[in-house]
Amino acid sequence: MPAVEQYARAHIVTDTADSADDEHRAVPVALRYDPETDPRQVRITLPGPHEWTFDRELLERGLRVPVTSGEIRIWPCGRVQAVLEFHSAQGVAVVQLDTKALMRFLRRTYTAATPVAH
Repeated sequence: MPAVEQYARAHIVTDTADSADDEHRAVPVALRYDPETDPRQVRITLPGPHEWTFDRELLERGLRVPVTSGEIRIWPCGRVQAVLEFHSAQGVAVVQLDTKALMRFLRRTYTAATPVAH
């Protein structure tokens, strides 16, 4: 089964930005899923050495209702965006992504996880 990798643009949401432009700048994020490694997990990588691995189900539920699991919180933000909040020893990263991009990624993960009949 092939791994799924998708790139998206996210907006960093923070109160420590140096300027208003920094607060709403778009950054690239990588969404990854590898059914061979763990069919229940997804990975999200932000710029720099920031990567989080968590249950795919958490991401899916977080698009509908606020959810928390350990160091990760996800909640819908209006109809077209979702907020992901990641806590680590280095601080908190809060990013906002388009729900469509996350849903497209989730659909691709379920397709990749489905065994092909021969």
